This record gives sequence, C-alpha cells and structure tokens, in this order.
Amino acid sequence: MTDIRTEWTREEIAALFDKPLLDLLFEAQTVHREVHAANEVQLCTLLSIKTGGCPEDCGYCSQSVHADSGVEATKLMDVRAILQMAAQAKDNGSQRFCMGAAWRNPKDRDMPAIVEIVKGVRDMGLETCMTLGMLTRKQADMLAEAGLDYYNHNIDSSPEYYERVISTRKFDERIETLEHVRESGINVCSGGIVGMGETREDRVGFIHTLATLPKHPESVPVNALVPVKGTVLGDMLADTPLAKIDDIEFVRTVAVARIAMPMSMVRLSAGRESMSEATQSLCFMAGANSIFTGDKLLTAPNAGDDSDAELFAKLGLKALQGEEPMRAEKMQQVVEAAE
Repeated sequence: MTDIRTEWTREEIAALFDKPLLDLLFEAQTVHREVHAANEVQLCTLLSIKTGGCPEDCGYCSQSVHADSGVEATKLMDVRAILQMAAQAKDNGSQRFCMGAAWRNPKDRDMPAIVEIVKGVRDMGLETCMTLGMLTRKQADMLAEAGLDYYNHNIDSSPEYYERVISTRKFDERIETLEHVRESGINVCSGGIVGMGETREDRVGFIHTLATLPKHPESVPVNALVPVKGTVLGDMLADTPLAKIDDIEFVRTVAVARIAMPMSMVRLSAGRESMSEATQSLCFMAGANSIFTGDKLLTAPNAGDDSDAELFAKLGLKALQGEEPMRAEKMQQVVEAAE
C-alpha cells in the first residue's frame, strides 16, 4: 500500500517530473487505484457569490481592481439566490458546491450571511467549499461551526515565483490561512496555477510545498492559466505565447501531484475548456479525479455539462457518488497509525 509521506525533497519531486512520460503515468495510475475508485470522477460546481473589486493585484485575476478586464464589482449575492443555484447544481449531479468571493479577506460583518449560506447548502446534502481570501482563526472557527466541509486557499505557485505574480499578499500569509483552516477542523483545498511563465523548477516547488505540509490538502486543484486580456499575465502571454505551458507538461504536473499526495482529490480545474479530449484523458490517467462542471468558473469559461457528459461516455467514466470506500479505509489506517 502506498505510503503517505510529508518529507518529500525537491530532488525527489524533480525526479518524478523527469521520468519517461509513460512510466510516470503508469506509476500515477497505480498509486491512484490503491486509494481511489477507478473510473470515477467527483463533479463539483463553482459559483462566484461576490464578483470583482478585489484589492489584491494577482496577475492572473480578472477580478482585481488592478486589472482592466471589464469585470464589474458586485455585492454579495442574496442567500436565497445562492441556495437556488446550489439546488440546481445538485440536480445536475454535482457532489460539492464551491463558492468564491472576491475579497482580500471577509469582514466580520459578512460572516453571518456566509454562515447562513453554508448551513443552507449543507442541508441540501451537498459538500460545501468556500474561498473568501485570508481568514483569521476566529473566522475559520465560525465556518467550522457552521459545518463547512472544505476551504480553498491556493498557494498559486512556488514560494520563489509567487512574488512575481502577487505583491499585495505574502506567500507566508497563504500558509497562515491554511494553518487556521486546518486547526479549525475544516478540510483543506489548496493548489495552484501553472502556465504563468514559471519554470519546471517552480512547478517542482509548488508540488513540494503542498506535499510537505504537516497534512496533505484533501483537495488539490491544478489550474492551467486562462489568459484574460487586461490582466498582467494575460497581456504578457499574448506577447510571449511560448510562455504558455504545453499539454504534456501539464499532464506531468497532475501525475506528480497524484504520486506525491496519494489521498488527495486532484482536481482538473481552470483551463479545461481549451484542452483537447486527449489531453483531459491523459489527465484522468495521471490521477485527476475531480472536475468543475458547468459553463463558467467564477468569471472564466468552462467546458460545460454537455461536453463533459460526452467525454465521460467516451472514456467510460462515471460521477463519484459519496465517499470513496477505499479512500475512507486508507484515511482510517493513517489515523490509527498516528495514534
């Protein structure tokens, strides 16, 4: 049985990236099947519950006030409207409902509505996930008490490359929020974005950071940058298209994430709408077992339910229903070993 390690070295992660592709995919799929159900993919829906106006200067984000992307700032959506969207997502087969607000951090005055939303979505029988920016420990505890299942806070890239993408928030502040989330008892969802002009060494650092946390994130989204005109990175890639990550390197990143973090749900996230069916298929072979469904991810386009259904039919994939028995058993073994 695959060991759960948190003492990976960068050299070991780099060696995985350097493997012949077919060997890497074979190892990733072997690790995957020891813990996760074969041919089952978790369906998640992502809704922007508060769009635009974020004071951060993340170079990839169309919702930043520093971007000239045309995204207008809105207020927090009405609770009833959010719950209606959640019910629709459940009807469409989603297992997890993820909600994002374009804040640097939520204000205390925002928390009562957020708590009400979490409770309402959970009452529908959906897993809940939120991404609201940085959290204090008190806010994390409030979300935990409301029953939030997952909190998403991506590290985005390696510690070294991070400062080239964002200047308004330090990498350590990202880690601090993850610590607050973990200490509150909420599951961690944390990944990043590739194709921002970083090197493979940065992708090694990105995976290494997540794989050496005291406990691996329960969910690891791997995003391919969606270049948006008017953002720093969107305009940069328009001028230097060779900086865009190629499909095989993206697949390698997914495979290495799967091997380094066997228990995690590895989510094929943003950028999927521009990937071929062949590339997505390789990502599933590499151990991706979670996707966002629907036509939109926050403000970016997504593949769409019909396209996903057609691809799943071609590949013989089906939607994951409930907790994976093998994963649950393995998690219990890890807890018992720690005791």
